[in-house]
This record gives sequence, structure tokens and C-alpha cells, in this order.
Amino acid sequence: MSKRTKWGVGGGILLAIALIGGLSAAKGRNKATEVRIEQVDRRDLVASVTASGQVQPHTKVDLASDITGRIVRLAVKEGDNVTKGQFLLEIDPSQYRASAERAAAAVASARSQAATARPTLLQAKKNYDRLLALKKENPTLVSDEQVEQLKTQVDVAQAQLENANNGIAQSEASLRDAQSQLAKTSIFAPMTGRVTRLNVQEGETAIMGTLNKDAATLLTISDMGLLETKVKVDETDVSRIKIGDSTVIQIDAFPDTTFVGRVSEISNSSLKATAGGSTNPADQAVNYEVTVTLVNSPPTTRPDFSATAKIITDTRKNVLSIPIIALTVREDSVKQDSGAVTLAKAAPAKQVGKRDVEGVFAVGTDNKVTFKAVKVGIAGEKYFEVVSGLKENEKIVGGTYQAIRELKDGSRVKAMKVDDKKKPEGAKS
Repeated sequence: MSKRTKWGVGGGILLAIALIGGLSAAKGRNKATEVRIEQVDRRDLVASVTASGQVQPHTKVDLASDITGRIVRLAVKEGDNVTKGQFLLEIDPSQYRASAERAAAAVASARSQAATARPTLLQAKKNYDRLLALKKENPTLVSDEQVEQLKTQVDVAQAQLENANNGIAQSEASLRDAQSQLAKTSIFAPMTGRVTRLNVQEGETAIMGTLNKDAATLLTISDMGLLETKVKVDETDVSRIKIGDSTVIQIDAFPDTTFVGRVSEISNSSLKATAGGSTNPADQAVNYEVTVTLVNSPPTTRPDFSATAKIITDTRKNVLSIPIIALTVREDSVKQDSGAVTLAKAAPAKQVGKRDVEGVFAVGTDNKVTFKAVKVGIAGEKYFEVVSGLKENEKIVGGTYQAIRELKDGSRVKAMKVDDKKKPEGAKS
């Protein structure tokens, strides 16, 4: 084979390889991406905030003792219903009864002293008055010194009587204090409700509540007629919640029943929880406590039941909507096209900067997609409200998540098989 022939064969082979590569590349570029194609329809949307917490009575009282002593009588058990003023328990009163008796005896003693001092003062005054009368009739018979002595006796008797009266007041105050301490040995229900917690048994020692509140709590009475749940709501959601918002509550103890509630209180101060034990303020999760009052709680509800509250923050009727997964973000400059905002690559001389634009990929009649900027409103469980950017019945790419991430303007798409549409999708891309 001549040299010219060899060069001709080699060139033909290279040309064939280039043609095959070009055809393959063109075929790859024209290959349609399988996506889920959906239509922009009208729907009823409900925006909500979901948070968890525990069921608690609106009113409850933790009873603690004001004195220290052994419990000698316990008249209730946990779960009992009690009425206001009902006897609950008694702390050993013997020591406090003895103190009251001593105080009563001290009062009697002080009164006896006063009774003795009173006639002494009266007699001193009579002696003084007689001496003054005698001195008036005959000044030479009574000296000034005698008058001063009797006057001193009157003053002393007066002081003794006042001291005795003060002793009575002091003794009576001590008696009232002793009687008050004695009265505190018997504890009565301050309100009508249910004994939801009983921390002591007969024979145990009650300690004063001022020493340690948790350890000193004897029992808890709760008004189970009005229940509420306090849930922690993230700072990004709490601004959407208002007093009076209706709420659907799921109590774990009643899995087949939902209950109705209303937002009754929103805390003004946050509850900061450090993530992962970090001391960096940037790692702190900021939550706010929202109180939801239950409207139709069952009578068998108990405190501390776990509950999940779905707070309805907004509703929309018959509005254009798109799947949440369909909304994506692209970064580029923006131009206007027939009332809809589309993305195009700007000339370097005109490019000021780039920004993130939310939108969807609209599917044309030629199965090519175009990115359209969309303004959305409230978010339901699966759909966004469309405020502007799309029209009813317009076809858009509604999945999959991976396909939407990789799509570009002008990409060809085709509808995926029905079975593939049932696969679970991710969240907003």
C-alpha cells in the first residue's frame, strides 16, 4: 500500500469517528429529561404552624407546708376530686399546741400583773390627792418633800400599769402567732379540682416551702375543667400567629381524635435553647411559648399528656397554586418578556450584579422549558399560592427534585410514567 493510500484511509477513519461523535453529542443534547408535568390549578389552601408541647391545666396549685413536722393524717389520694375548704392532711400538732398553751398562760399572767398594778395606781392617786388638799388648808403641816414623794409613787404606779398592759399586748401577739402556727398543721384545699400529684405519704416529714420549693411540695390540685397546651414556636413562624387563631390539637393518648383550640397567649420573651451544648450565641435556637386553650378536651385527659398543635394562620379559597417542590431558585440577571419575567444572560457591559429569583419551569408546546419568575403567597401543606407570574391551566415542571435542579432554559422534557409520579418527593429546591 502506497503512502498516499495509507493517509487516505487514516483520514477517512478520523472523519468517521468525528461524525459519530458529533451525532452522539447532538443526540445527547436533544434527549428529553423525564419530569412530572403538572397544571396550574385553583385550590383551597390552609397555612399553618405545627408545634408540640404538653397538656396542662390553666389553673393549678402546688401546696406546700409553712411549718415542719411529721404527717399524722392524710385524707386524700392521687386522682381524688376535692372541693374548696376540704381537709387534706394534718401535720403533728403537739409541739404547736404546746406553744399555743404557753402563750395563753403568758397572756393570763400579764393580765394578772395589770390587775395588780391598777389598784396600786388608784391608791397612790388617792394618797396624793388627800395630801394636796391638806396642804391647801394648812400649808405648814405638809412639806413640799412629802408632796413630791407621793407624786413619785403615782408616777411609778402609772408606769407599772402601762408596763403590765404592754405585757398583755405582747403576750396576746405571741398567742396569735402560736395559734396561727397550730392552725397551719391542718391543710385544706384552696380550690375545687383534682389531686393530680401526691408527693407524700402518712408518716413522712413535711418541710417548710421556703427552704426548697420542689422538695416541699406536698400535693398539686388542678382545675381540669379548662386545659391548655404550651408549645414552642420558632422565631421564623411566631410572627404569623395571632391571639384567637384556631388550632387543631392531636393528643398522643387519643390517636384517633382531634381537638379544637384557640391561641390564648403569645409570650413576649424568647426561650433560648443552645444547640449541641454550644456556648456560641449564634448556635442558640430561639423559640417563643404559645399557649393554646383546648375547647373540647375529654374528661379523661391528664396533665403532661403529649400534644401536637396545628395553628391555622391563614386560609385562601380558590386561588392559583403550584406544588411546593416546583418552586426553585436561579441566579442571573433579569429582563421583562410579555409581562412575565424570564431569565437571560445579560451583556457584560450592562451587568450590574446577580440575584436569586424564585420561579418555576414552564413547559411549552414544543416540550421545551422556560424559567419564569413567580411571586408566591401563603404555603399550604403541599402547595404555594401563586400571586403573579403564572396563569391558570399553564403547564409547569412539578418534579422530580433532582430534575428541577438540573433543568435549564431550553431543555427538552417529557412526562414521566404514571408509576414514577408516585415516588416521594423532596421539599422546595
